[in-house]
Amino acid sequence: MTSTSTDKLDVPVDGSSSSNKEQLSAKEKALHNYVFRSMKRAHDMFLYDYDVFPENSEKAEKIWRNTKIRSSFSHVIKAVEENKRRRAEEVLRLPKSNKEGIAAVVANENVPLAITDGSSKGEKQISLIEQKSNDGTFRALLPSRTNLITKPKWHAPWKLYRVISGHTGWVRAVDVEPNNEWFATGGADRIIKIWDLASGQLKLSLTGHISAVRAVKVSPRHPYLFSAGEDKQVKCWDLEQNKVVRHYHGHLSAVQDLALHPTLDILVTCARDSTARVWDMRTKAQIFCLSGHRDTVASVICQSSNPQVVTGSHDSTIRLWDLASGQSVCSLTNHKKSVRSLALHPTLNMFASGSTDNIKLWKFPNGDFMQNLSGHNTMINSLVINEDGVLVSGGNKIFSLNVGKSSAFLCSDVGTMHFWDFKSGFCFQKEHPPPQPGSIDSERGIFALCFDKSGSRLISAEADKSIKMWKEDLDATEETHPLMWRPEILKKQLKVLFVSVQINSTVDSNFDLVVVGGVDGHLAIDDQQSVGTGVRV
Repeated sequence: MTSTSTDKLDVPVDGSSSSNKEQLSAKEKALHNYVFRSMKRAHDMFLYDYDVFPENSEKAEKIWRNTKIRSSFSHVIKAVEENKRRRAEEVLRLPKSNKEGIAAVVANENVPLAITDGSSKGEKQISLIEQKSNDGTFRALLPSRTNLITKPKWHAPWKLYRVISGHTGWVRAVDVEPNNEWFATGGADRIIKIWDLASGQLKLSLTGHISAVRAVKVSPRHPYLFSAGEDKQVKCWDLEQNKVVRHYHGHLSAVQDLALHPTLDILVTCARDSTARVWDMRTKAQIFCLSGHRDTVASVICQSSNPQVVTGSHDSTIRLWDLASGQSVCSLTNHKKSVRSLALHPTLNMFASGSTDNIKLWKFPNGDFMQNLSGHNTMINSLVINEDGVLVSGGNKIFSLNVGKSSAFLCSDVGTMHFWDFKSGFCFQKEHPPPQPGSIDSERGIFALCFDKSGSRLISAEADKSIKMWKEDLDATEETHPLMWRPEILKKQLKVLFVSVQINSTVDSNFDLVVVGGVDGHLAIDDQQSVGTGVRV
């Protein structure tokens, strides 16, 4: 008996009827349909493997693009619309004479007015005035004022209201407890002292370090206080038992600073051995040794978002570290002198760095440079920022005097504090704390600063063995203490631009005008014969 496949291939010799042929053809068609459907499903499933993509639908793509723009760039669209509205309002607020002058120059609603830079060879033109609006006024397209300085926010001046004595050496570190009830200090006398924040009274003294204490931090999540010193030791103190419960060994030289992670049970320390080390708070194990700096690592800060660790070093660089891999994400080399202090902004995704050359503001996550704060020409030992946008920098300046051809010199410390508006970079107050009785004039350096949890009180640790507390002057107002601010004039020369305006009127003539652009952000439109009497836009 012959199979079905054989029947399909054999040619009938006895002259099969037409009905058999039709039946065979129907079976082949049915089999072809089944195979085609199966292949189509497989083809659709593996469509992208054959680099065959479905046809683009312009309508669907347009809908997707508009949805993406609205969801991802809505803030940009709002900013552009707000900028247009602001510029239009600035023109509408111009004096009446200025509006009439613009209308006199542009008599027709379709008159083109453009300026051409005389120094360039191209034909690039910039439109100055839009077409006539519905209210009959002309709206000027004012140039963007990216070079203008933002007016700083007014802050009340800070005043000294308490001086605390108790240390017998330089006070090198200070930190406030999370509940805002007490604060801890550490000094060159190897003692950690705990003080009542409200009264300034001494509550407790902790001894255990055999050299100067350089850093103290109170954990916001545990009843622990961490300290680091020049004896290479990092200690964890149990504040319920008032004794050391853990030691973290590994640094080969004096430990300069430490920072606690806000969400993880880890701490980061940095030292003169050019490294920063990441420790497990509970097991005392070293997780990473962050190496890459070529000199003392003087400051370290931690945050919950990436990059979670930032270090500043005497090699004039700042490094951002990936805590998951223990590798450096990037190195910031803008500073020319050693970086001694770092500070996180409590609300903005930014941080500040202090060096002898200046203070710089940076933006996370890539470490984009934002602004320079110049004027505090000292060794910036400490930086702090509160939620109100007040940045305080403290340090000490060393003067040297060469005596003839010999190598002898005279040194003197001058402790200074500068108060800055973080957003504008304006220094609204400068303080020179006087040395306390029992100390010499040269002991005026400021080594550490710390705001309390409300941001309304400031604690400074100084070289005159004292702790000073500062607060805002609540009686001060903008009238009694006006903001002594004057925008800096940008050092740019005036640029004269010649334009030719053709008025499509019955008068068949050309009028040559001069547009003078100044550093005040305005354009003056004048006739060449009467420069200085034209319209100010």
